[in-house]
Parts: sequence; C-alpha cells; structure tokens
Amino acid sequence: MESRESPRHIQAFFCMTELVSVIMPTYNCGRFIRESINSVLTQTYTDWELLIVDDCSTDDTESIVRSYNDSRIRYTRNEENLGAALTRNKALKNAKGRYIAFLDSDDVWAPEKFKRQIAFMQANNYAFTYHDYIEIDEASQSIGRYVSGKKRLRPFDMKCCCWPGCLSVMYDAQKIGLIQIPDIKKNNDSALWLQVIQKADCYLLPEKLAKYRRRTGSITPTSVWQKIGWHYILFHEGAKMNPLASVFWMCMNIIGNSYKKLFYVKRYETI
Repeated sequence: MESRESPRHIQAFFCMTELVSVIMPTYNCGRFIRESINSVLTQTYTDWELLIVDDCSTDDTESIVRSYNDSRIRYTRNEENLGAALTRNKALKNAKGRYIAFLDSDDVWAPEKFKRQIAFMQANNYAFTYHDYIEIDEASQSIGRYVSGKKRLRPFDMKCCCWPGCLSVMYDAQKIGLIQIPDIKKNNDSALWLQVIQKADCYLLPEKLAKYRRRTGSITPTSVWQKIGWHYILFHEGAKMNPLASVFWMCMNIIGNSYKKLFYVKRYETI
C-alpha cells in the first residue's frame, strides 16, 4: 500500500507510545480473519491490544483465533448472536487503550498504520481521524479503486455522508470518552461517528493505510428502497431524531454519499 506525501512535520514527529485498542467483531470470517489478525501483528507500532468478539460463528473462526499465542490478543464469544452493533459495544466497554481503532475481520491494515496515524494525531492535537483505503476482492487483489474524503469533517458533514471507512478511523478515548452504538442492523458505524463528531471534528490523513474487502453475499442492501429505509433508521433510531428531521437527513445523506462516490472514490493506478 503506497501512500501520498504527508506534511514534513508529521514525518518528523516523534510518536509517543500509547496503548491502541483494536475493536474486531467477527462472524463466520474464518476465510479472512487470519489475514486481518496478521495485519495487526505486523504493525511497526507494537503497543496495542486486539479485542476480538465472536458473534457465535459456526465456522473455524474460534480455532483460528485461539491458534495465536500472543497475550495482546483477547478473544471472547457471545452466548447468543447479538449483531455487529452490540458486539462492538462489548469490545468498546473492555477497551483499555487511549486510542480506539476498528478493524472488521475481513479487512487489512498496512504495517505503518498505527505509527503514521498516531503521529498525525499527536502532531496536530487531533482527537478523531481517518485515512484513505484501497478496495480489494475476496482473493486480496486490488480492484483498482481507493477511497478518500474531505480534509476536515464537522457535524454537518457527517450527517450528510458517512465519510470515514470503519477500518480507517482512530479516536482518542481520553478526549471522546466511552461511546456505545445504537442497536441498529445497518449503518451502525455511521451512528457511532455521529456521536464522536459531537465531541471533536474529524481530520483526514491522506495516505492509503488499509485495504477494504469487497465480498459477494455481503449484508449491504442492493435495493434502492432498502438503502433509503436504512438511512431513515440511522437518523430516527440511531440518532434519535423525530420523523421529519429523519426524512430530511435521510435525503441529505443519500445525496452526500452519491457526491462522495462521484468525487472521492478514485482509480488506483499503482496496482
């Protein structure tokens, strides 16, 4: 994963060691989870804990995770299937780190992610950041696209569009505090960012530091009406808005996400 040039003061900044808590919910990702875990193990910044919460997988996920002999990896298994939101919440409650990062069990990080992102945050006194990422297929091959975003996000921007990819976000828990995600089936990461953005603006580190896996059989809805419905639920149930406000922001969010796809999803030439 190549990165674009970053400001010199970030490159030269000495990264002070602080624990990073990695939040990894998983469900039947035995095909991919080893690659995801390995991308944490190969981080050049080594002060981290990986909290894997298994939402009742029926494949070989548990045996794969337990094959690792590293005290920084903490594995727990739900007694019943709870869904992604409540599963992430369990990990967030148990996180001990100053910095919170999110990695789904089929995505991958670049080895320099922690080092680069924490240095970026410490150099600029940022509490909430995200970065570019590449898209890959199920065989871990680039599909020739990367996703970027706006340099600075304020609450209005986050309501209009889910700018950060979940695998790209890091926030400072000392400044943000404990956040719990509303129990909605879809867009629960967006519901999380809507809470965090009330505490701090979000800033873009323009470097490709992760790989997002596009999978067949994803829970992502294909119907336009399904997408509209999930956007409404995001604001009505996730953000606790009244029906009129929910409809307004639902429309704004659909427009904003279309704008993002048009201008910030780009061809990745160096494959």
